[in-house]
Amino acid sequence: MQNLIEMREVTKEYRSVPAVTRVSFTLQPGEVHALLGENGAGKSTLTKMMCGVTQPTSGEMLFDGKPVTFNTPSEALDSGVAMVFQETSLVPSMTVAQNLYLGDEKLFNRIRGLNIAAQTFLQSLNFNVNPTAIVSGLGAAHKQMVEIARAVRKNVRVIIFDEPTASLTPEEKHHFFALIARLKQRGVSIIFISHAIEEALAIADRITILRDGELVASDVTSAFDRDKIIRAMVGRSLSNALYRKHSGSGAREVGDKVLSVQNLSMGNIVRNTSFSIYSGQITGMFGLIGSGRTETAKIIAGVVKRNFFNGGEIHLRDKAVRYRVPRQAVRDGIVYVTEDRKIEGFFETMTIAENLHMGSLAAGQSKGAVVSMTEMKTLADEWTKTLNIRAINSNARVIELSGGNQQKVVISKSLVQKPKIIIFDEPTRGVDVGAIAEIHQFINKLADEGLAVVVISSYLPEILNISDRILVCRSGRVVEEFAPEEATEDKIMYAAVH
Repeated sequence: MQNLIEMREVTKEYRSVPAVTRVSFTLQPGEVHALLGENGAGKSTLTKMMCGVTQPTSGEMLFDGKPVTFNTPSEALDSGVAMVFQETSLVPSMTVAQNLYLGDEKLFNRIRGLNIAAQTFLQSLNFNVNPTAIVSGLGAAHKQMVEIARAVRKNVRVIIFDEPTASLTPEEKHHFFALIARLKQRGVSIIFISHAIEEALAIADRITILRDGELVASDVTSAFDRDKIIRAMVGRSLSNALYRKHSGSGAREVGDKVLSVQNLSMGNIVRNTSFSIYSGQITGMFGLIGSGRTETAKIIAGVVKRNFFNGGEIHLRDKAVRYRVPRQAVRDGIVYVTEDRKIEGFFETMTIAENLHMGSLAAGQSKGAVVSMTEMKTLADEWTKTLNIRAINSNARVIELSGGNQQKVVISKSLVQKPKIIIFDEPTRGVDVGAIAEIHQFINKLADEGLAVVVISSYLPEILNISDRILVCRSGRVVEEFAPEEATEDKIMYAAVH
């Protein structure tokens, strides 16, 4: 069978530093090919060369057996190659329907007809998204659904999915995998980039693994298991350390109550929720999309406002607080690490050092009006080493980093603010297995040092592994609390759904 896409000995360098080195890769018609590797391994770089976002420094690409060079994504799309990026490329000020049909508009468009067509198409994919909604108002999961729908609607021959399930609930993932099966039946080839190893083993026909920009393994899926994949990705086994069930004997003791939330409300999203947060302890918060967990965290951190009347109360060490902006919360020691790093987490055209300096400015740590470049570099070097941020140096722009290293910058930018209470919203979304272990170790270290830590996550093994206590959210409120020794995936999911 002739390969649909063939990459021959491709190399891509940025500032003379190789991101991909002499990698050969093939994609056959109608197959699902999983592309795995740690952050910075070269997965996104390799696929971006396939879809015209960037061009290889050396090597060649064949499409349908013929040498080809895609200079722009539109050229690749015209040939039948589309990519759904890890960070959404939607136009925030447009509606869902307008984004779906962007570039394919007729000379005269009826908005009502456009909305009806978009709604029909989204329903055919089992995606529950309002076609008239403005994209800027959507959550990360719904934005991802629109990205996927836009690629599928093009009727292309190759679709590259970069972390497509990172924001989806278990039910939405089920619909997405069914969609992949339907695309495969139609002869569409799928490249599936993911850090969820179980998903790759479940849906892929072949698996290719990159490490440090080089190809280290490629074979049919039946030749792999979880441990073999992890060994290839990171050069060692992490099966005994990653996502172990938290033992009750290892749970930390309850510290002082530092935050108390009583009857907190915001419209129909957060409804009379009450709970407390304790120092020296990791509180895990689990809930499905729409459960109000992220909105609750944002109210606490001053990102959004609760109802002015009957909005409930927040007490910080027995003192009532109501923050109008995040800076007020930061200066009181409360920091929120966002789930949407691209939109809310960093300044992409700034360097690592500049981003960390902006974090210190928000905490009021600046010593004067003039910025000390030496202090900025020292701060950046310290946190680059602490969180193992992989970059050429601290002057690298954040947009040039891989997704996982961008996430580490976001975490560092929050931690330079020296918080007493830190809320992590999906801290390991789009992060590879090696970095997950590092981030979990660092979060545990923060709790051991006496900080009050909240971890919001959609991934049950993560919640079970890292939490000293688990809060379950449903319909805008906390409905259940579990101790680690009594919690199971079934119990938590039952509480979240029923």
